[in-house]
Amino acid sequence: MTFRNSAHRRAAGAVLGLVAVLTLGACSSEPTVTASGTTGGGPTQSAPAALPAKVTVQPAAGAQDVPPGEPITVSVTDGTLDSVVLTNPEGKQVAGQPAPDKKSWKTTEELGFGKTYTWSGQAVGTDGKPAPINGSFTTVKPRRQMSGSLNVGDGITYGIAMPITLTFPSRVTDKASVEKALSVETTPKTEGAWGWTDGDTSVHWRPKEYFKPNTDVKVNAKIYGVKMGDGVYGQQDVSASFKIGRSQIVKGNPQTHRMQVIRDGQQVADYPVSYGLDSDPGRVTNSGVHVVMSKHATYSMSNPRYGYTDVNVPWAVRISNNGEFIHGLASSIWAQGKQNISHGCLNLSPANAKEYYDGVLTGDPVEIEGSTQQLGPKDGDYSDWTYKWADWQKLSALAS
Repeated sequence: MTFRNSAHRRAAGAVLGLVAVLTLGACSSEPTVTASGTTGGGPTQSAPAALPAKVTVQPAAGAQDVPPGEPITVSVTDGTLDSVVLTNPEGKQVAGQPAPDKKSWKTTEELGFGKTYTWSGQAVGTDGKPAPINGSFTTVKPRRQMSGSLNVGDGITYGIAMPITLTFPSRVTDKASVEKALSVETTPKTEGAWGWTDGDTSVHWRPKEYFKPNTDVKVNAKIYGVKMGDGVYGQQDVSASFKIGRSQIVKGNPQTHRMQVIRDGQQVADYPVSYGLDSDPGRVTNSGVHVVMSKHATYSMSNPRYGYTDVNVPWAVRISNNGEFIHGLASSIWAQGKQNISHGCLNLSPANAKEYYDGVLTGDPVEIEGSTQQLGPKDGDYSDWTYKWADWQKLSALAS
């Protein structure tokens, strides 16, 4: 009996010990109150260190020959901006805007060429102490200024293949700086890229694929004060907001002597055509994606090489810079739909040409296939669609 009682007491003690261990284990995760009254039991977060403000001005104090088109900013770490003032040589303040978090400030007006600007103001660090903002910089005095011109205009509606071009009167040697200053915004979002197609004087933006109908487009060329190379700087910004209209694609084939008009996915016309003479490379109509460049109720055509000058044709729609048009010509009606006898143009009857003319938009694509010659980059200003997308991207000055 004594043995049994002793064993019973030892078992009971073991159970109590187990309970105690479990209880201590459970309690070990509970927060405890320290002598200072704070709770413990987990990681604690210390207060941020009190640090002096570190101010950065761009361009740096003392900088010379600063392009006025570059960012003019003040930024601070370990603090906030209390006041920022940038003054010109006449003591007038330059307009600027702080960021909502007061961590940075930037100019909102253009600076002048060949002027010295001076910073003043202060930031406050997390240590509560002020840090001065000071220094000055001088903008560049250009050898020459140059403007660019866009091929698109505000409020105008264009076709789905319309490229955007920015053209300069002379060479741009710092193409990368210029391209960085360009932007295209579209709704809906449209993938596209810039490419330098005409040597050093013109940069184009084209979408990867045709624009979707009714796309809104805004192009900004913020080139004022931007380096263009050889001491030349941008003279002024240019911009335009325009719209893409309905989808219209012309599909033509010299072998069938026909051309179809496809509008919003539906064929709306099928015209008999006389294309360029196939046997003469100088007269053949090129295969490839052409783009409507302009249209004229009447147009005077000359080609001394083939013995004619000042021939007036009605309802002429230019589709390249190498002499290719879609136009009316009554004297070739007998060949339209049967033979190719033109000098590269698509000849329609005047009535059919007028019908097509009335519905066409600058920027509409004209897709020709089946000829002996291929449209190429040398065939005009709107040769953008002669490039495959991967090859087009390589024309960017920023391509890696």
